[in-house]
Amino acid sequence: MSTTQWYWCLTHSQPETGEQRDDPDNALGPYPSEEAARNWKATNEARNEAWDDEDERWKGDADA
Repeated sequence: MSTTQWYWCLTHSQPETGEQRDDPDNALGPYPSEEAARNWKATNEARNEAWDDEDERWKGDADA
């Protein structure tokens, strides 16, 4: 298992390691792998959708 932390650079729109990261204020992460950093948006969207579904269930929405 790698101990390298990966970040998604919003400035360069690419994954970067902690050593490569030149603008910490414009980076997302850390992520456990380069692939996870590349897929940050899909992961975020899936997590948000799951939270929205859970909110609907919590509210007792019959359509959820």
